[in-house]
Amino acid sequence: MDGGAGQYTQRTVEEVFRDYKARRAAVIKALTTDVDEFFQLCDPEKENLCLYGHPNEQWEVSLPSEEVPPEIPDPALGINFARDGMQEKDWLALVAVHSDAWLLSVAFYFGARFGFDKTCRKRLFSMINELPTVYEVLNGKNKIRTAVNNNSNNKSKSNLKVKSSETLPKNPKVGQPQEEDEGLDEENEHGETLCGSCGENYAADEFWICCDICEKWFHGKCVKITPARAEHIKQYKCPTCSSNKRVRPS
Repeated sequence: MDGGAGQYTQRTVEEVFRDYKARRAAVIKALTTDVDEFFQLCDPEKENLCLYGHPNEQWEVSLPSEEVPPEIPDPALGINFARDGMQEKDWLALVAVHSDAWLLSVAFYFGARFGFDKTCRKRLFSMINELPTVYEVLNGKNKIRTAVNNNSNNKSKSNLKVKSSETLPKNPKVGQPQEEDEGLDEENEHGETLCGSCGENYAADEFWICCDICEKWFHGKCVKITPARAEHIKQYKCPTCSSNKRVRPS
């Protein structure tokens, strides 16, 4: 298993943060775009399983490390045992919370291993804290919904849900609501527009699409939707909402 610690060569704060972001991206992918595969791999009939995020942004469901102590901290054990005993949404949220704790533990393990002082540890945590947690990404927290322009009443619903750099706010920061955003509630006026798949912020010249069911925004590239394809979609459902149709065994 690629824990990513290697030969413990000295790392900078920026390198440890990049490691954190890559592992986080992998975990988010498992719980969103790859949720069907993740669900199937977490078979309650198997032994204690863990969700690992690797530095190459790939995820893995496997047994915990056989090393004692492990090369890096292990994720929560036995996430598969609760799979069929909870609502899927609640189970995924539980995995997300445990994953957030694991990601922090790995980052600060490296911080200790590479001898970060108080200033470096504080800077590392500050950089991590600027990103939404896996739990927040999964539940659509810490983002705002983009209001529809009052002059676009003639557009179809699907077209209103598709945003490019020309229509999505360039910098939807706290305290900078757009004029057409005045009708949004207080909670939706704060935070940043984040991709429901990778959790990253909106950037100029990027194509986005909004799920008509959960109303989360996604990079087109993250959900494999192009602008041309979006024009022919009457109602877009993200991978998570599409998977909710799956019939569970009683």
